[in-house]
Amino acid sequence: MPSISIELVPRSAQLLEEECLAVKAKFPTLEVANIPDILRMPIRSWEAGRIAKRYFRRVIPHLRAIDFSLTEAGDIEGAIAGFDEVLIISGDPPRDFSRLTYPTTSVDLITFVKQRFPHIRIYAGVDPYRSGPRAELGYLKRKREAGADAFFTQPFFCLHLLEAYISMLSSYDVFWGISPVLSEKSRSYWEATNQAVFASDYQHTMEYNQSFARSFLERLSGDRSHVYFMPIRTDTVMYLEGILGPKPGLHWTAR
Repeated sequence: MPSISIELVPRSAQLLEEECLAVKAKFPTLEVANIPDILRMPIRSWEAGRIAKRYFRRVIPHLRAIDFSLTEAGDIEGAIAGFDEVLIISGDPPRDFSRLTYPTTSVDLITFVKQRFPHIRIYAGVDPYRSGPRAELGYLKRKREAGADAFFTQPFFCLHLLEAYISMLSSYDVFWGISPVLSEKSRSYWEATNQAVFASDYQHTMEYNQSFARSFLERLSGDRSHVYFMPIRTDTVMYLEGILGPKPGLHWTAR
């Protein structure tokens, strides 16, 4: 049975705890959360993840490779301590140039973690917008060879593009991403920053985004296809109610 994960942004420890409580009160069968590591937020993903673990059976913090030196194993071990799963991404350079970064790539960190902590399930990123499919598939294979067990994609906003990548990644264990886009400004951000592709009939309404998400879920099937919701600047519970309904888990569950 496919799994559902909810992405929770750690705006503060208190707000994160409130969101965890609200989501679990309405959707008690949701058991997977993934936590992005956003430098402008007051707490790091692994700190937030330890809060989320009070409410979700599975918590997957994001680790930015450029924030870790491979000569400082203690820092890496401290970040992953207590977790069975992590998502390793490259990480964008910080806007604050006083913040220390390292020339560590996602492949480097995946290799390091898998060799020293083989019990950790490692997810890596798939970006359908970064380059052409051939280059992205080659990058994915290098991550797999380095030790990645499964993958998280960037959000999809076009079902035709989703279909193409489902076909290409049919042999991989994948969390397919979806995020509501409710304004022209938000869409412009995705298009300018991430080179995202939108369906020609995409609409910036909650109703459309919920309908799109239901179609998204219907397209995914099988034990190797999962989904994660990224409700940025959106009421998480309201968004999910229009997708999963009052009894989530009848067809999809979080395992």
